[in-house]
Amino acid sequence: MPGPYAAPGPYTSPPAGPYGPYGTPGPYGMPRQSTSGLAVASMVSGIVCCLPPLGLALGLIALPQIKKKQQKGKGMAVAGIVLSSLATLLVVLGLVTGGIGEFWSGFKKGLDDAAAAQSPFSLDKGDCFRIKGKLETYTTDVDTVPCTSPHEGEVTGDFKLSGFKEWPGEDAIDKLAEVRCDRMNTDYALDTWAVPEEALVYYYLPSRQSWRAGDRSVTCAFATEEAPFTASLRSDASTLDAHQLHFLRTMNPIDDVIAEEPDEDADADLAANKAWAAKMHTAVTSASAGLRGHTWSGASAQPVEKLAGRLDAAAKTWQRLAKAADSDAFWADYEDAFDALSTDHESESRSSLGLTGTLEDSSGEDV
Repeated sequence: MPGPYAAPGPYTSPPAGPYGPYGTPGPYGMPRQSTSGLAVASMVSGIVCCLPPLGLALGLIALPQIKKKQQKGKGMAVAGIVLSSLATLLVVLGLVTGGIGEFWSGFKKGLDDAAAAQSPFSLDKGDCFRIKGKLETYTTDVDTVPCTSPHEGEVTGDFKLSGFKEWPGEDAIDKLAEVRCDRMNTDYALDTWAVPEEALVYYYLPSRQSWRAGDRSVTCAFATEEAPFTASLRSDASTLDAHQLHFLRTMNPIDDVIAEEPDEDADADLAANKAWAAKMHTAVTSASAGLRGHTWSGASAQPVEKLAGRLDAAAKTWQRLAKAADSDAFWADYEDAFDALSTDHESESRSSLGLTGTLEDSSGEDV
C-alpha cells in the first residue's frame, strides 16, 4: 500500500536527467570542463615577468588545445600572451638602453637591504648595527653592518628572563637589564680606555605584546646618540693575548671601586668615605700584587714593574684616607691619593702591551 507521500503531486520537482532542475547541471550529469594548465602557466608567467618569452609561448600553445579539448582558460591564455608580449618588449628596450642593468642593481640592493634588516633579538654577540631613527627601548628593525663602517650599536650579549610567571612590567625588567647588561658590556670591552665616553650601556627589552608571544630575551649593546662608532669596541679573550688580558683584569677593578665613591662627601658622611677608601686600598694593593705575579715579556716588563711601584705608593695614601681621624685629615690626602693613580703612570704600560695608551675626555683632549 503506497505511503502518504509516494504519489507525485501537481507541485513536485521535475525529474532529474543529465541536467538538474531548471537546466542546471546535475551531480551525475555531463562531466565538468577542465581548465588548461598551460593557460594558467602562461598567465602566471606574464604576471611575474621573470621569463616573458616563456609566458608568450605557453599562451600560444594553450589556445588551440583549449579549443580542441573544450577546456576553459581561453581568457587566461590571452592575458598571458598580452602580458608576456609587453614584458618581452620591455626587456628588449631595457637591453638596448641599459635600463635593465639599473633595474637589476636596484633589485639586488633591495634584496641586500632586506637581508640586512632584522630584529634586535636575532642579533648575535659582536654584531654591529645601524638604528633607524632614534634609540628606542622597543624596535623590530635594525640593519646589520660591518663594524668598520659607521654604526650606532654593537651587541655585547643577551640573556633570558626567568622566574616570572606573568608580564613583570618594564620597570622590573629594566632593573635586571641595567645590572646584567652593564656587566656584559664591561666583560665585552675590557680595554675601557678604547670605549668612547659617549658610548651608552643600552638594551632592548621584550614588550608586553612580544612577552605574550613567548619573548623572554634581553639584548645588551653599546650604543650612541652622537657620532657613530667606526670600529668595533670589542676587547676580550677573542681579541686580546694573554698578557693584555692579565693586565686589564688586574687593573680594571681599581676603576670599578672608584665608580663606587659615595655621593655625599667626607664632610657629610665621613664613615662611608673612609669605608670606600679602604676598598680602594685593597683594590690598589691587589693590582700591584697581580702585576708582579705575572711574567711579562719584551718591552712591557720594565714599564709594568714601574707601575707596580707607583701602585704601592698609592696604596699607602689610600690607607691614610681610610684611617683619617676627621674630614679635614681626609681632605688633606684626597687629591694626593688620586694623583698617585694618574693615567700617565698607566699609559706607558698600556702602550708597551699594544693596548690603548691614551685616555680621552668627551672633548677629544688627552687626560
